[in-house]
Amino acid sequence: MAVNIPGVILMVFFYLMVLGTGIWASFKSKRKQKKSGANEMEMTLLGNRSINWVVGIFTLTATWVGGGFIVGTAEMVYTPSMGLTWAAMMLTAYSVSFIICGLVFAKPLREMKCVTMMDPFRIKYGQVLTAGLSLTSVFTDILWVAGTLISLVVIIYTLLGGFYSVAYTDIIQLVLIFISLWLCVPFVLMNPNCLDISGTLMNNTLHAPWIGAPGLEKTGIMIDEFLMFALGCQGYQCLHQRTLAASSLATAKFSCFVAAFVILVFGTPPILLGAAAASTDWNLTSYGSPFPYDRGEAGQILPITLQHLTPSSISIIGTGCVAAAVMSSVDSGLISAASVFTSNIYTNILRPQASDREIQWVIRVAVLVVGLVDTSLTSQKHSVLLFWILSTELTYVIIFPQLVCVLFANISNGYGAVMGCVVGLVLRVLSGLPSLGLPVVLHFPGCVLEDGVYVQYAPVKTISMLSAIAAIVLFSYLTSVLFNKGLLPEKCDVFKVKVQQSARELTLVHGAKEDNETETLDNTCPQTEACV
Repeated sequence: MAVNIPGVILMVFFYLMVLGTGIWASFKSKRKQKKSGANEMEMTLLGNRSINWVVGIFTLTATWVGGGFIVGTAEMVYTPSMGLTWAAMMLTAYSVSFIICGLVFAKPLREMKCVTMMDPFRIKYGQVLTAGLSLTSVFTDILWVAGTLISLVVIIYTLLGGFYSVAYTDIIQLVLIFISLWLCVPFVLMNPNCLDISGTLMNNTLHAPWIGAPGLEKTGIMIDEFLMFALGCQGYQCLHQRTLAASSLATAKFSCFVAAFVILVFGTPPILLGAAAASTDWNLTSYGSPFPYDRGEAGQILPITLQHLTPSSISIIGTGCVAAAVMSSVDSGLISAASVFTSNIYTNILRPQASDREIQWVIRVAVLVVGLVDTSLTSQKHSVLLFWILSTELTYVIIFPQLVCVLFANISNGYGAVMGCVVGLVLRVLSGLPSLGLPVVLHFPGCVLEDGVYVQYAPVKTISMLSAIAAIVLFSYLTSVLFNKGLLPEKCDVFKVKVQQSARELTLVHGAKEDNETETLDNTCPQTEACV
């Protein structure tokens, strides 16, 4: 196949524009660091907690709006078993995830001056357990980035400028995505080989109706998927990194609420492009027969649509949009994984005495390694949805229950955290993972045999998540009672539950004394003023 020279030139231009922005932001970061005297880790990982609301909105939106989001949304709409119903559900869930983050998690994490979302685990559970959970977080970031594709340009500017480069390049990337996607939509919809999408929504003679096949029996699955995306996203470090980097709590919350609306705007074009693909007679196009779905190319439906349903010049711009979309989320995942590894594993366990210069190099090496691993994964012939959903499912079942309990359940301890991981993971695996070839072993109500394969219609992901939370609370309470009542010897207390309990009681007593002193002072002041 001949090389499209104009396309290559435009692609290089897009990459150089983003790379130039990243390099400029890295110099800006260094100037601000010298001026403020911030330490290396705070500056590289959180931009010295000085991100304003404008940049915050862009970088929060770009956290989810990436290659996996755009390509995966179009694939969902085009896939007959999913369609518009699933795409709209997923898009709404991502929007809700921003609102939940702003309302529930931003305040406690910022009040604790966290560098990563794993810091509360280190404070409460100790280093060893935190290291295990941190590795899980890094693994989910690797899977997630693999679902967005990878770019050498992203690795370079993330290496140079850290979070500052990521935040400012997100602005350029989102502008490119917005303009180019909306530019392509009218050309695709007006293509003579594409039928009116309003007419094919419910009744399509060329392809299955692109509304999907919701069905009443799939209600439980849809609720399960919605909660997985809305709540599972809270288990990603890259989301909390944005709220921790904001200049204030009010800025963090405002950015979350606006991003919840903006993401809906960015989700509309891939939905329309997926609908157009489902309404096209591909036999009449340069693509030919059979249709993309029949060839097993549903995962590439967005670039196929841009290539065969738009003029070549518009197709080139659209392809550039996909490239920009790839970079907008890849950089988030790279800096997120590097943050957790550097802050919670390297400096807390491996090298607590590491200098600022050493930390800077560790961050760079972590970015490079994660980037190379993801590059190898993206070379595999898998749908972007596979990595995307597996990553979110892991955060939903493992990370999210742990984060909720460590922040809001005072009773939680290391023993409960371990049992929560075990219970959640075992239940989820026994419930069956068709994408990984794991059969159903544990049959929940509604599990039926279809074409020789058992299918779960119960919300098994949510059941696993809730079971993990229940296990954390229950086993934390039991171990707390056993050790504090002396039913188990203190030498067996690996996670220092008794010490943790004593520290909590001391904090409560100290807080009560301060409250009493403040109240006494308040009562004394009016009397003193009256005497004067």
